[in-house]
Amino acid sequence: MIRPRTIGASVILAAALTFGVSPGLALAVDPPVATGSVLLDPAARSLNLSGVQNARDAGGYRTTDGHVVRTGLVFRTAALGSATTADIASLATHNVVSVHDLRTGYEQLLAGADKIPAGATEHHDDVLGGLSPLSGLSTASSAANAYPQFITAPGANAGFADVIRDIAYNNGGVLFHCTAGKDRTGWTGAVLLTLLGVDKDTVYYDFMLSSYYRNAAAGDVNNGVTTAELDSAFAQANTTYGSFANYVSNGLGLTAADIAALEAKMLA
Repeated sequence: MIRPRTIGASVILAAALTFGVSPGLALAVDPPVATGSVLLDPAARSLNLSGVQNARDAGGYRTTDGHVVRTGLVFRTAALGSATTADIASLATHNVVSVHDLRTGYEQLLAGADKIPAGATEHHDDVLGGLSPLSGLSTASSAANAYPQFITAPGANAGFADVIRDIAYNNGGVLFHCTAGKDRTGWTGAVLLTLLGVDKDTVYYDFMLSSYYRNAAAGDVNNGVTTAELDSAFAQANTTYGSFANYVSNGLGLTAADIAALEAKMLA
């Protein structure tokens, strides 16, 4: 387990990013309006896990150059501590062999360890554990404040890059998650789809699906997400690195070979 480098910030972040509702709650909100690049409806995309919320396939989108992001290879969920035996069996059926936990060490202690398929490899990519107490306090005031930290927090780049590289080079299914599966997980999904050439509106559609799967009304940042949150992460990438492309190469440290491997695996 990765140990948080700053106890105060990690405790604060655990409180700020652990909001949620029960996985089995009947959905009463509408999904976002699909773009023409969306190839799976929300029902088909869902993994239908009974103990894990916001569990879905990350593929099923058309790219701007006419390729399709393959399904059955990458999955995103909330934390897996409440996964049922049937849920674990389902993940095994989807050939999930690698699980990336983006939570802080204290979130892991508070909420419990993941339950994963037998033989799967666990990766603990604590993308926010290196924040200072002051940054943690700022983050706790609003979940939206966390998004720029995805770009600037010590260790964040290494954590997000670890997920992308594993997706690129792993022959099996890769799953990534945080606590609610919407913020750190949402940024990871947005980075992945942008790298693969999915258009911005569709990237935002995928991001906003978290509000639908988590039954969150518009503007409910505790249980759902907003476009302004994702805006702030992309804006911070531009501010810090000059462009998203520079963030990928200079921040995440992904090479042209890494991107080529990612495309070869993920695009049909």
